[in-house]
Amino acid sequence: MKTKSKMNRVKGVGALLLAGAFAFGLSSVQSSKPGDDELKIGKKMPLGAYEMIGSDDATYTLNELKKENGLIVVFSCNTCPFVVGSDNFDGWEGQYNSIYKKAKANKIGMVLVNSNVAKREGDDSKSAMADHKSDLGYTMPYVIDKDAKLADALGAKTTPHVYMFDGRGKLVFKGSIDNSWDTKRENLETYLFDAIAAVGSGDEIPITNSTPRGCSIKRAK
Repeated sequence: MKTKSKMNRVKGVGALLLAGAFAFGLSSVQSSKPGDDELKIGKKMPLGAYEMIGSDDATYTLNELKKENGLIVVFSCNTCPFVVGSDNFDGWEGQYNSIYKKAKANKIGMVLVNSNVAKREGDDSKSAMADHKSDLGYTMPYVIDKDAKLADALGAKTTPHVYMFDGRGKLVFKGSIDNSWDTKRENLETYLFDAIAAVGSGDEIPITNSTPRGCSIKRAK
């Protein structure tokens, strides 16, 4: 299991990376513009039957994880400062359990997906994922996307990067969880929580596409 000192070292490195990102206008580490290869709003969820091994050794598919009102897919990892936090930012994984709880209450499934193929023998190994899930108390499945197949199918760019599908399996929201990373924000925009509430109540989602912020997904070189 990851020790407290190791967690602190990870956050220390994260703090340096994140500080650098802020110093250079949050461009190199954190911002990713949607590309032509990214799944568009309204498109059908791909690879529904694609089997992924979880950190708990169970096998999961998106079709099985999707609930009556849909599914939230969050591309995540064990070390990115935008996930785990740093001295400059709390990190989004602290919200994962709250997102899962709200999603569950609105009959929406949720899964964390690790597509960091290039780090699979190190920080993002299955055993490291299991330790990280235990340390953080994740209440949702945390699965391995072998060869970044799902990330490629969706056009996912960052950790985290969120995709939300409705009960029919159509993409209704994608991007970042909120704008808490932005120290110059005038108001907190809770994009994902708003989308969950809208889908649960049958209302229109106020913002369907927010720019993803985070570290790049480490695909195979």
